[in-house]
Amino acid sequence: MSQFDLKIGPKIKAFRRQMGIQANKLAEQINISPSYLNLIESGKRKIDGDLLLKVCQELKIELSDLTSKSDLNLANNISELLDDQLFEDLDILGPEVQDLVNTNPKIARALIKLGDNFKKKDHDLINKVENLSGKIIDSRKASFPGEVISDFLQENKNYFPKLEEFANAVFDKVQKNNRTRYIALCDFLKTEYSITVKDVIPEEGKSFSKIYNKDKKELLLSDFNSLETKKLHAAAQIAQEGSINQINEYLFKFTFPSEESKKLTQIALLNYCGAAILMPYKLFHMECKKLKYDLELLQNTFATSFEQVAHRVTCLQDPKLPGIPFHMLRVDIAGNISKRFSLSGIEIPRYGGACPRWNVYSAFTRPGKIQAAVSKMSNGEKYVCIARTVEKGIGRFGQSKSILSIGLGCEAKYAKDFIYTENMDIANKKTEIPIGVSCRTCDRLDCSQRAFPPLHKKFDVDINNRGVSVFVSDKV
Repeated sequence: MSQFDLKIGPKIKAFRRQMGIQANKLAEQINISPSYLNLIESGKRKIDGDLLLKVCQELKIELSDLTSKSDLNLANNISELLDDQLFEDLDILGPEVQDLVNTNPKIARALIKLGDNFKKKDHDLINKVENLSGKIIDSRKASFPGEVISDFLQENKNYFPKLEEFANAVFDKVQKNNRTRYIALCDFLKTEYSITVKDVIPEEGKSFSKIYNKDKKELLLSDFNSLETKKLHAAAQIAQEGSINQINEYLFKFTFPSEESKKLTQIALLNYCGAAILMPYKLFHMECKKLKYDLELLQNTFATSFEQVAHRVTCLQDPKLPGIPFHMLRVDIAGNISKRFSLSGIEIPRYGGACPRWNVYSAFTRPGKIQAAVSKMSNGEKYVCIARTVEKGIGRFGQSKSILSIGLGCEAKYAKDFIYTENMDIANKKTEIPIGVSCRTCDRLDCSQRAFPPLHKKFDVDINNRGVSVFVSDKV
């Protein structure tokens, strides 16, 4: 009988406490000694499958409640939060953070919410001071307003079945040769909702991507957008007209810290539904399997953009027809993470830039080319990661476009189903790229690309000796 890892024990303890069941009572119900249950709950003994099923039965929970990766990034987010100078004197260690996440994940999430709220208020306060003084304050930390969207998507595993159903119904009416055409979407808006779509060139100094005039029932789309972007805007407008009630139902189940974050998430779900109209689940899943997730071929098959396809492959989480569990992130050339989502298990930083060794950053050195790598985290987990830059928008000659990098990856065990591994020797350790999450939370002491000393490690500067980095020495 297979055994499950040591992280399950603390989760059992947390569920047992929520049910108000004493440890000796549960031990009696599953026919083991209280001391053995204590070893399991403290993470000192693994638990086999039969015993785990008994525990689930007594606690009235599903096996997935104990084995799912619902706490992805939580330990790393807490570590990043505790990196603040406010907690410097507490000397909180990595194992203590992990114990908190394992035993009290709700409290850990509450701390993250407090941290987000604190940083937002700190950011707003500094903005006001800057406006009054006319001086820039450089010490503030980066603030990412899209973090709430990432939390929302993570909680729902980026899969919304009611929106998939609506999208399928629309696709059946507008498809032609397995594609959703722009003209068909425009006709559908006109026929079903009396909305006229107009392609216009924005006036000088008045740039926009889309404008929906509700009174005139006109959707203006900028000719500076690519055709793929216009299609997504049109499909998202269909979602706004026909599936807004389902979207609001999903939003109602989540606690938002502000009305702004709720509206941003609403836009994210409109785009999700729009993408599902362009790439309907069952058909898209079939093509993904057939093409082994060749993103550029999928891009051509569905006449969409690279970023749209990368987003869509992370949505294939129907339990009856699942795809590969991917992680995805989008960064700019300054290292800011504007989008992040992880079902692969890889940790993506919440409050700052990721590890500079990630190929999502090196992709900027070869624009437009897909780069593949086997990335190994400091905990030994291996991932197959690809990255490629994309240009956003279409403008007049001489106008610069924004360049972003899209990173996508999965656990190495899915390598055989991922086309980008065909020329890679996954088992060859020499091809592995050692990476971390971020410098402050990474404990690698042999990295020459460190920007900061590792968190929870004593740091001292020796004027006569230097390791591979000024922040690392043999004494660390």
